[in-house]
Amino acid sequence: MGGMSHIRNIVILTGAGVSAESGIDTFRAGANGGPSLWEQHRVEDVATPEAYARDPDLVLRFYDMRRAAIQTKEPNAAHLALGRLDREWARKTGGQVLIVTQNVDDLHERGGAVDVLHMHGEHLNAWCAACDARHRWTGPLIQRPPCPACDEAALRPDIVWFGEMPYRMDDIFGALREADLFVSIGTSGAVYPAAGFVRNARELGARTLELNLERSQGSAWFDETRLGPASELVPAWVDEMLGS
Repeated sequence: MGGMSHIRNIVILTGAGVSAESGIDTFRAGANGGPSLWEQHRVEDVATPEAYARDPDLVLRFYDMRRAAIQTKEPNAAHLALGRLDREWARKTGGQVLIVTQNVDDLHERGGAVDVLHMHGEHLNAWCAACDARHRWTGPLIQRPPCPACDEAALRPDIVWFGEMPYRMDDIFGALREADLFVSIGTSGAVYPAAGFVRNARELGARTLELNLERSQGSAWFDETRLGPASELVPAWVDEMLGS
């Protein structure tokens, strides 16, 4: 990407494509139309407030399985490269990197990234519907364990379900206003509001770059698109940015 010398603040949006190569299933069917949606559940059955109200055991078991599964996975080269950029960019340029992820795994953090905003929540958190406290949580929730803060049996996955408002939208739009470069990595461009970030960034004057396996639905909004696996594209781009 030419003319990178003036880039200081970078906002990076990551989606399922970044974690897919670590063996984390995506919600949507693969390009080949193969099965996806985690163990063949439909979104409506496990990832909406209505589903939880209707059959909490099904939903809790589903997320208990996901929570256990992600703890067996390892960050891939894309996570590690973004972790390096996150750690080294400020020292090199005085600018900031914010990673906004739609992913609910902790692979960015385990890849070394420090400033990660999980707009759709985190598998390794539990949220108490009684007292609103959030707790780091690595075990199951199916047995209705008490909340460590208020002792009520009201813990649910700290996941933004379909129909719920993503977290920290004000922080994200604030970062987009300050961004010189917006990069979208491994996201389909199908889920709003995240799918609209490229348009916001572009209208605010940022350069825009897409790194993806295939063109996303919002691909036309990007100044540049590079196609390929995240584990190859991301390290190459980070080397380019850090001049290494």
